[in-house]
Amino acid sequence: MNAAPTALESEPETRSLRTAVASRRRRRRIVMTVTVVMIVVSGTGYYTATAGHGGGKTKTPSSVTTGMATVTRGTLTARTSVSGTLTYAGSYQAVNQAPGVITGLPKLGQVVRQGQVLYRVNGKPVVFFKGRKTPMYRDLKRDMTGLDVQELNAALVASGYDVDGSISSDSDTYTAATVAAVKRLQYDLDVKQTGKLGKGDVVFVGAAKIRITGLQVKLGGQAQPGAAIITGSSTQRQVNVDVDASLQDKLKEGQKVTITLPNGSSAKGSVASVGTVVKKAPSGRSTVSVAITPGDSKATGDLDQAPVGVSITTESVDGALMVPVNALLALLGGGYGIEVVGADGSHHLMPVTLGLFDGTAGTVQITGKGVVPGQKVVVPTS
Repeated sequence: MNAAPTALESEPETRSLRTAVASRRRRRRIVMTVTVVMIVVSGTGYYTATAGHGGGKTKTPSSVTTGMATVTRGTLTARTSVSGTLTYAGSYQAVNQAPGVITGLPKLGQVVRQGQVLYRVNGKPVVFFKGRKTPMYRDLKRDMTGLDVQELNAALVASGYDVDGSISSDSDTYTAATVAAVKRLQYDLDVKQTGKLGKGDVVFVGAAKIRITGLQVKLGGQAQPGAAIITGSSTQRQVNVDVDASLQDKLKEGQKVTITLPNGSSAKGSVASVGTVVKKAPSGRSTVSVAITPGDSKATGDLDQAPVGVSITTESVDGALMVPVNALLALLGGGYGIEVVGADGSHHLMPVTLGLFDGTAGTVQITGKGVVPGQKVVVPTS
């Protein structure tokens, strides 16, 4: 539960509600914690005359600028506002096995799909295929078996080279159908159609489509076998944020969020994953990593590593009575109240119990005897 405002020391009982507010406003503020968002409420939360339930009638002094707000009923949510980074999901490496000189490289930001040429060594194309289980560590030919063959068969099927459907995507055997599919690939690459693959002809990466994010070599440089020469990401947009570790159990996959983009527009999103490893900042703050998937990737533009704001709903309550936070008055004996204006213009203090805070909307859930929707309450306007 969020920390509430702290009541002030006593004022003379003859002073009225907002007169005390005005005199104390110049000297002290209440700092209210709403989830993890710090809200400073100036000139509110001060009440200095002891009052029972129902309170006494009083006139609001003309020297204090006030306005009216309405007690409403509805759904109130507690939200955490944090800063995040808009980027692309996933991180992949292409580990080279072909010796020689680098003669061709993709451009940063370029999207490459499996079955396409990723780079060239000594003028020879190196093809990118999806594969997670094992890298290319040997030459492949007919009748060989293994996890690398299984990955190759699945990739040939996914890339459309098994034109007659003769390859089982989960087969780990280099069959005659595999040979035929490899020849079709080699035809498209304009290389000799042997039906065999050298270990430097193909590189397996853990995605079917990658966006190039880094090059570890230069054109004309040496291609070292076993060295990562290209890094990439997926094409799926993602926002990464660090949230207070105390909120970890309140965040679930699929939970809805609102993302504020660099251009000021908003986009909907959802929590994709919640970290379980706590990170300790130099300031001593403990956080966990949270990944967020935008609902519409196109709406996020194409900026990478861009700062964004994220509003995450951590709690919600339906049918809540609520008022603006600055309608609260701290009572001498502890607790809080609201100043209700009757139909005849009279003012009454009603003690209330605080519930959930919505730091983004600046509202608070209240309960109390006699509090009903539609009542007018006094709020400061300056």
